[in-house]
Amino acid sequence: MRLLPRLSALTVIAVTLTGSAGVVAPAAEAAAAAAARAKYFFPVRATNVSIPKTHSGYPATDIFAACGKPVLATTSGVVLEVSRKDKYVDGAPAGPNNGGKFVSIQGDDGVRYYGSHLSKVTAGLKKGVRVKGGQVIGKVGRTGNASNVCHLHYGISPPCRKTGDWKVRRGVVWPAKYLTSWRKGGQKSPVAAVQAWQKKHRCKA
Repeated sequence: MRLLPRLSALTVIAVTLTGSAGVVAPAAEAAAAAAARAKYFFPVRATNVSIPKTHSGYPATDIFAACGKPVLATTSGVVLEVSRKDKYVDGAPAGPNNGGKFVSIQGDDGVRYYGSHLSKVTAGLKKGVRVKGGQVIGKVGRTGNASNVCHLHYGISPPCRKTGDWKVRRGVVWPAKYLTSWRKGGQKSPVAAVQAWQKKHRCKA
């Protein structure tokens, strides 16, 4: 009687996952597919806005616009964190309360989008709530350490611990080139830049 060769554990797993098409779809490919489907929106609905290309201390952008202008979800995703109360104390050392009122969203593309200094967070938004790209999530304000200037602090980062990692949440990838694209109706994606940062830093800022 002829015996079949013994299969390794890896071979068994591969056979199990392959299916009739004979192709395994890695998580990386699934993430790339989600990123390709993502639709991006400029996060402030206003005619007069300013997008500086630099930011003090770390990669982020302060989008200057009038207080009260609508702040939009950059892309569809799920809410990670919400702060409806301004807990910042003037002159306090840098910390998790710097942003005042804020919303943090993990996009379907795997990227975290953070907007802070809001004057108001939209009713009903809380951790775990799903939002659509372009949906109003708050209004431009000057809470937190905004120096009494109306603007949206905007940060792009990997979700890392999803909550509590404020040094990463505030921004680790320069957003200006993506914001410029989205404002013109473009769809430049930050996915590759965020994945590269995460691979290099392992979510440590």
